[in-house]
Amino acid sequence: MRQAWRVADVRAAERTLMAALPEGTLMQRAAAGLARRCALLLDESGGVYGARVLLLVGSGDNGGDALYAGAALARRGAQVRALLLRPDRVHLAGLQALRAAGGFTVRELPERADLVLDGIVGIGASGGLRPPAAALVRQLGDLRGRAGVRPAVVAVDVPSGVAVDTGDVPGEAVSADVTVTFGCLKPAHVVGPAAVRCGQVELVDIGLGPALRIDPALSVPDSGDVARWWPQPGPESDKYTRGVVGIATGSATYPGAALLGVSGALAGPAGMVRYAGSAHAEVVRAHPSVVAAPRVADTGRVQAWVCGSGLGTDEQARTTLRSVLATSLPVVLDADALTMLIDGKHAEDLRRDAPMVLTPHDGEFKRLAGEAPGSDRVGAALKLAAWTNAVVLLKGDRTIVATPAGEALVNPSGTSALATAGSGDVLAGLLGSLLAAGLPPEQAAAAAAYVHGLAGRRAAAGGPVTAPDIAAALRPTVRDLASELP
Repeated sequence: MRQAWRVADVRAAERTLMAALPEGTLMQRAAAGLARRCALLLDESGGVYGARVLLLVGSGDNGGDALYAGAALARRGAQVRALLLRPDRVHLAGLQALRAAGGFTVRELPERADLVLDGIVGIGASGGLRPPAAALVRQLGDLRGRAGVRPAVVAVDVPSGVAVDTGDVPGEAVSADVTVTFGCLKPAHVVGPAAVRCGQVELVDIGLGPALRIDPALSVPDSGDVARWWPQPGPESDKYTRGVVGIATGSATYPGAALLGVSGALAGPAGMVRYAGSAHAEVVRAHPSVVAAPRVADTGRVQAWVCGSGLGTDEQARTTLRSVLATSLPVVLDADALTMLIDGKHAEDLRRDAPMVLTPHDGEFKRLAGEAPGSDRVGAALKLAAWTNAVVLLKGDRTIVATPAGEALVNPSGTSALATAGSGDVLAGLLGSLLAAGLPPEQAAAAAAYVHGLAGRRAAAGGPVTAPDIAAALRPTVRDLASELP
C-alpha cells in the first residue's frame, strides 16, 4: 500500500535526516534521481546528446534540484537553458554547477524545447502561482520539440501551482507528464485535481523513510492489498458462513435501484442475498437466487444491510430505514437514506455501536455536512466521519474513505465512466456484500471502490457505459483480482 505524508511531516523528517548527513547530500540525491528520469524520457525521443532542455527555475531548493539535474544532463551533451523566475533568489551553487557544465540562462521562453523541467515552486509554496509564473505556464503549450511535438514536462517534487496537502488546484498550474518526487509521496500526488496534473509519479529514494515517524496522511490501496482483503471461501464454507447481505433499496416507483443493488451484491463474496422491499417481485424475476420479502422484518437473518437508493423519502421509506438502523449489524446508507438523515428525525436511530458506512456524492455531502467538501476533500470527509461516527465513502474521481479514527484511504482506480445513473447503487450492493462477509468497514469501502472503478474501466472498453454494464463487469474484475493472490 502506498502512503502519502503532509508537508510539515516531510519537512520535519528532512531536518532530522540532514542533521546526520553532510550538507547538500539530500539535494544531490534528489537531483541525481531527477536527472536519471529526464534522461530516460529523452532516450525515448532521440537521446540526451543534443537534446534541448529548458529549466524553469524558481527560488529555493526546488530550483536548486532543477539546476543540479540540468547540470547532469548538460554533462551528457544536452543543450540546457535555465529561465530564472527570481534571479535575486536563485540557488547559487546550483546555478554555478549548471554553468560549469556548459548550461546557460535565458531571459524568456525559447521557441523550442525537447523537455521542460518544472522547478518553479516546490512543496513549501502556498496559494496559487504568482502572475509572472502563471503567464509562463500558460505559454508552455506553444513549445515544440523534436518532430514538432510538444515537449515532455517533468515536475520537480510536485507540479507548480498545486496545493500539496489537499490536492486542490487553486489557479494556473503545471500539467506534468512525469512528476519526480523525493523521499515519499505527498497528498497532491494521489488525491484531488492535482493528482491528474502529476501524470506518472516516480518516487526517488533519498533515505527519508526512517525519519518519517509520523503516521501518513493518506493510504492508497493497490490491487495486491484488495486481493488480500477480499474474502475467499474455504473448504468448510457454506452460504451462511460466507455471509448474507440484506438489500433494502428500490421501490415500486424505482425498481431499477433494487435490481442494480442486488446485482452489485451478487458479484461480491457473500454467499446469499436477501431483498426487502416493494420491488421484491421484480428482483426475484431477474435474480432467482435472491430470497425476497416485502419488509425488513420479514427478511430473515442477515449479516449486513444496504439501505437507501430508490427507496424514496415517504413514511414507508422511513420505517425501512429505522428497521435497518435498529439492528446490531453493519449498515451501508446510500442515496435516499442519506437524504432522510438531513432533517434530524433519525438522530436517535444513528446512535448505534455497529459499523456504518455513508456513501455520499458531493451534493449529498453538502446536505449532510451543511457545506460542500471544498478544496480539502480529505479533511472534509474526515470531519463528517468523526461527526457521524461512521466510515464515509466520499465519491469522486479519487474516492476517499475516511474513518472516525482519522484514517483516510484514497481509491486510485476511478474513472469518469462511473458517472452514470445507477452506478452508485451497484457500488453500495458490492460494499454490503463485503461487509456481510466480515470485512472491516474501511477495508470493505476501499475494496468496493477499487473493484467498482476497475469494472467501470472494463465496461468503458466496450463503448458508452451504463450501470448494468458496470455490474456485469464486476465478476470478471473480481476473477482477475484473485490472480493477484500467491
